[in-house]
Amino acid sequence: MEFKVQWNGDMAFSGDTPSGHTVDMDAGEDSGGKNGGARPTELLMNAVAGCTGIDIISILKKMRLPIEDFHMDVSGDRADEHPRKFTSMHIHYDLKGDLPEEKVVRAIQLSKDKYCSVSHSISAELTASYSINSVKGTKEI
Repeated sequence: MEFKVQWNGDMAFSGDTPSGHTVDMDAGEDSGGKNGGARPTELLMNAVAGCTGIDIISILKKMRLPIEDFHMDVSGDRADEHPRKFTSMHIHYDLKGDLPEEKVVRAIQLSKDKYCSVSHSISAELTASYSINSVKGTKEI
């Protein structure tokens, strides 16, 4: 995979992806930027969530399970010292539909442990929890 990231002055950059999209990145005003784009660390957390979300949708569709709605709440902790890497991330998967708990848990486990290339490319510990139809799950993932 190859692509170009262009400096746009101050702390702003834009990246052109191989899939034909442009991603704008910038620092906040407190760091010399103008808040003209997402922080790279925000994009990293979104990438982890997006990757695992795509996996889970794909797995549940292969199981022929109807998903009515799906969102994730994502949180992360970073080290205090530079390079201030993520030390942990937590994703809470909130799914709606006629979804058996054991199949949802299996889809999350497969994504977390086997398929999500983004989460496997970082060193942060990734934990997960879930809700189905607003009922918090009890299985450990």
